[in-house]
Amino acid sequence: MKKESAAIRFLYGTTPGRMCLKVCTNPIVSKASAVFLSSRASRCMIPGFIKRNSIDMERFAVPKGGYSSFNDFFTRKLKDEYRSNADSVLVCPCDGLLTIKNIEDDCIIEAKNSKYSIAELLGDRNLASLFSGGMALIFRLTPSHYHRYCYCASGNIAGQRRIDGILHCVRPIAVKSQKVYTQNSREYTVLTNHSSGIIVQMEVGAMLVGKISNSEGCHPGNAVVAGTEKGFFEYGGSTIIVLLEKQCDISRDIMEREAIDGEIPVTIGEALLGEMKDVRNNIGTIAG
Repeated sequence: MKKESAAIRFLYGTTPGRMCLKVCTNPIVSKASAVFLSSRASRCMIPGFIKRNSIDMERFAVPKGGYSSFNDFFTRKLKDEYRSNADSVLVCPCDGLLTIKNIEDDCIIEAKNSKYSIAELLGDRNLASLFSGGMALIFRLTPSHYHRYCYCASGNIAGQRRIDGILHCVRPIAVKSQKVYTQNSREYTVLTNHSSGIIVQMEVGAMLVGKISNSEGCHPGNAVVAGTEKGFFEYGGSTIIVLLEKQCDISRDIMEREAIDGEIPVTIGEALLGEMKDVRNNIGTIAG
């Protein structure tokens, strides 16, 4: 497993570093960084970033004349031939490292040494109660991953919400010491799907990710299709959390992959499910 950088170890592993976190996790710092990362001057960072992170640029479309800024490169698009068209009820919303958690009756996700209430995560106790006994799929994106993401399922958008917060990094060292997912800025979409019930797809921002950019079509009442682009993160590591109101069997292909510290590598658009188990129908309980 790739070691934490010296800077991250300092911030989350030392007393002086934790004192600096209040500044580093402030969204204002992220926004200030974004100004530079969106400038032409930031293009000089691209070659070194590609080399350090061993990014295979064959997968990505490069605009004529090259990328206009580091953020233009970071939010790069896949070439058409590298897009997955999996025929599945549920697909991976992004490239990333997958952790699978069952949601117990008290609606708690346990990640590393932190426990997360689904009600705290969503800011909505009524919605959270629907996922008791369900499953949480946590996709962690590192800076080297492709940072555009798609809808994980087809259905109708029943709700959309943004919750402002601070911006911790999402590396394991941070998740061990901070309640990252309920402190960070995040947005989520509630989908209703007749075959798989109610699904929440949440994007969680992270340190130096001041912007979660969802598409114009991400509004209540709209119908969406699994695998269709939903939006993108700007620079940094980020997380997508998918909440399912029922238990499901993750595909054997994914479960048989080698996991590192419990995280399984996955690719945007690939089929997630083996077989969905029987489920209650709570679609009628969701308000728009």
